[in-house]
Amino acid sequence: MPATLLKHLEESIKLELNLARLYTLLHDQLTEDEDFWWQLAMEERGHASLLQQEKKQPQPMEFFPDNLLAKDLQSIVDNNERISALITAYTATPPSRSAAFQAALDIELAAGESHFQQFLDSPTHSYSSNIFKQLNQEDRDHAERIRGYMKINHIG
Repeated sequence: MPATLLKHLEESIKLELNLARLYTLLHDQLTEDEDFWWQLAMEERGHASLLQQEKKQPQPMEFFPDNLLAKDLQSIVDNNERISALITAYTATPPSRSAAFQAALDIELAAGESHFQQFLDSPTHSYSSNIFKQLNQEDRDHAERIRGYMKINHIG
C-alpha cells in the first residue's frame, strides 16, 4: 500500500476512534440520551475496525475502494484535532445537551465523516466496496439520525 494511502487510512481510523471516544464520553455525561450516544459510539468503533481490517489486507491497490477515503487529508487531520479538543473540553466541563448534539451534528457533516456516507451511497465497483457497504447498512447517515433524534426530543 502506498505511503500516501496508508497515511490517509490511518488518519481515517483515528477519526472513527476519536468519534467513538467523544460519543462514549457523551454517553457517560448525558444519561438522558445514553442509549443514543452508546449506539453511535459502537458504530464508530465498527467503522474503525473495518478500516483497520482493510489496512491489513494484502490485496493489490486496484481492489481498494478508491472512493472510500476523503480526498482532502488535511480536512481529516483538522477534524481529528477538533474532536480531540472537544473531548478535552467536555472532560473538564460537560456540555449542555443542546451543545453536545449540535457539536455531534457539525462533526458528522464535516469532511471525513460525511465522505464515508457518500461512499456508502455511491455505486459499488469492487469486492471491498461490497463488504464495507453490507457491514454498514444499518449505520447509515449519523447526521440524519442526530437531526431526527434532536427533533423528536426537542433538543436545540
